[in-house]
Amino acid sequence: MQSYILTEMTWPEVKDALSTVKMAIVPVGAHEQHGPHMNESCDAVLATEMAKRLAARLHPQVLVTPTVNMGVSPHHLNFPGTISLRPETLLAILRDMVVSLQRHGIDKILFLNSHGGNQATLGLACATFSQELGVDCYYAKTTASAKQAMKEHISSSLYGHSCEREVSEAYYLAPHLVRPERLEKGDIVEGGRWEGMRPGKPLQGFYRYEEMTRNGCIGDATRASHAIGMAIVEEALDELSQAVRTVLAESVQDRVTHGEGEFAV
Repeated sequence: MQSYILTEMTWPEVKDALSTVKMAIVPVGAHEQHGPHMNESCDAVLATEMAKRLAARLHPQVLVTPTVNMGVSPHHLNFPGTISLRPETLLAILRDMVVSLQRHGIDKILFLNSHGGNQATLGLACATFSQELGVDCYYAKTTASAKQAMKEHISSSLYGHSCEREVSEAYYLAPHLVRPERLEKGDIVEGGRWEGMRPGKPLQGFYRYEEMTRNGCIGDATRASHAIGMAIVEEALDELSQAVRTVLAESVQDRVTHGEGEFAV
C-alpha cells in the first residue's frame, strides 16, 4: 500500500498498520448546493481526495478514516438538495470517531476540512477533545495554506464557493464534480447586509447564501483550469505535509524528553 485508507483495508491490515501509524486524518466535508455547475457532494469528495494525497506523502505514519460527508450548512438550505447538520450533531459524530480511534491506539487527529461552515465547530471540537479525551487534535482547511498559488491565479475579490478556486481544485482532484458546459460567474446581490459580515469586517453574523448570490456561487468559475487546480493543491499539500511532519517529530521528542515508553532515556 502507498497509503493507509481505512475504508479499503481489512482488520488484519489495519492491525499491522497500527505499528507505524501515529495520526488519523479525518476528512470532513458537506452536502450542499454548489451553483449550477458543481455536484452537491463537492466538499466531501474534495476532502477525501486531499486526505488520500496527504496520506500518501506521510505514509506509513498516518491513516485516513471514512469521510464525514455532511457538515454545518444552514446558510445553503434554501437551495434544493442541501443537507445540514447541527453543530452539536457534527461534534457528536467526531467525538465518537475519536473515541473509537483512541481505542485502537491513535491519539493524534487531524480534521481535514473542505467546508468553511465547519471551521468554528472544528475549532470547538479540537479544544474540547484535547482537554476531555486527552488527544492531540488539529484541524486544517484543505487548500487554505496555498497562499502563493492563490495570489498568482485568483483575481476575483469575492471567491471561495464554486468559484475559479474550487472548480480548479475539482478539475485536478475529481473532474466528475464539474459541469463544464454550465459554468457561471457568481450572480452577486450587491448592497446586501451580507457585505457587512464578510471576513475582516467589524461584525460577524449569520446570513443565508441567497442574500449574497442568486445562483449559489461566487467568484468566476469560467476562469477555472486544471493547471490552476494543480498549483493550488500541490502547494497546499506541501504545506500540510510539512506541518504534520513537524507535529509528529515534536511528539516523538516530547516522549524522549519526558522519559516515556520505548523512547525513555
